[in-house]
Amino acid sequence: MTESALGNNNELVRRRNLGVILSLVHASGGLSRSTLTRETGLNRSTIGALVGDLAEHGLVEVLTPDSAGTVGRPSPIVSPAPGVVALAVNPEIDAVTIGIVRLGGELVTRVRYPTDAPPTPVEAVRISAAVIDGMRGELQANLVAGIGVAVPGLVRASDGLVRWAPHLGWRDVPFAEMLAEATGYRVVAANDATLGAMAERAFGAARGIDDFIYLNGGASGIGGGIVAGGVPVAGKAGYAGEFGHVRVTGEVNAGGDPEAGALERSVNRAALLAAVGRTDAEADGLEAALLASDDEHVRAEVRRQLDHLSVSLRNAIAVLNPERIVLGGFLASLFAVDPEHLRSRVAAQVLPVADEEAEIVRAELGQGILMIGAAELAFRDLLVDPLGIVARV
Repeated sequence: MTESALGNNNELVRRRNLGVILSLVHASGGLSRSTLTRETGLNRSTIGALVGDLAEHGLVEVLTPDSAGTVGRPSPIVSPAPGVVALAVNPEIDAVTIGIVRLGGELVTRVRYPTDAPPTPVEAVRISAAVIDGMRGELQANLVAGIGVAVPGLVRASDGLVRWAPHLGWRDVPFAEMLAEATGYRVVAANDATLGAMAERAFGAARGIDDFIYLNGGASGIGGGIVAGGVPVAGKAGYAGEFGHVRVTGEVNAGGDPEAGALERSVNRAALLAAVGRTDAEADGLEAALLASDDEHVRAEVRRQLDHLSVSLRNAIAVLNPERIVLGGFLASLFAVDPEHLRSRVAAQVLPVADEEAEIVRAELGQGILMIGAAELAFRDLLVDPLGIVARV
């Protein structure tokens, strides 16, 4: 091997190791240098040099812990630099939500811009760009990794093209490209529920779980994300996990409606809002109203929706054998009202051995989940090649 080739290989290894370290720090929120040494298998001097590189480029902070009451010198703590952020955008049928998320998964700003009707792609870009422009003061001192977009629809994995977002009425929309042109930032897009699954695996209820399903209930319907053997299951073009379109009733429309009997026809936020007499779309308000209600009509609607949801979960357990099912968005609120009803209905429909392994829980990240998930998408390249992204932004 020539000296030049050896040098190139050494640089590739160094850049890969920088990504490994930054990924560990990001996922944990901060680790001691001694823990990084143990986790990576690299020696102390190599870890010190790599951490120094990351700190020099403003990606991590190295902090000296309080040594009071300890024996010996404690290992420095390596934490994500608070100035490293990603932007997040989530267009929905009734609002466009924009957020700022720090490296380490901390949502620091979330702005929900309501709309009277589903925004067109041009309107969603205009709203997003205007809100982001208003955030420039917060972003001046930051390294912005880019913008992640959580889309309630089918997004082609290869280029982020929104192939079909039925509730928004978008078809073959290059939304990421449009938003990049309007803001000047690098933009990547993916399905909203897939990103919710990423967020819960990184920082929430699926942390450390290699086989799980995430179902997200939003204004546009129900979507899902699947992780099997620690690997996200996206399908050939990235469209896997559309649980909302799976049939759960025997309804057949004589007109050939392909959505007849689909889960999101039977389980939807609009019916829950109507039951409690609310128009407030935020999940926290809906959940509080559902929990506070003693109206039998409300309870009956909750049980009806849980019964239909149980059919979908039964099918998912039979096909995928997950360790955990995580419910987010309004599905988490629905579950919170009567969790035992859903669990018992699922248990009654699946093979007993399969049900022993499938735990049903609610998402832990609340209404910030899609912001955090979209930011994970924007951070992805930074975590693979930190210095390469720093050089580009």
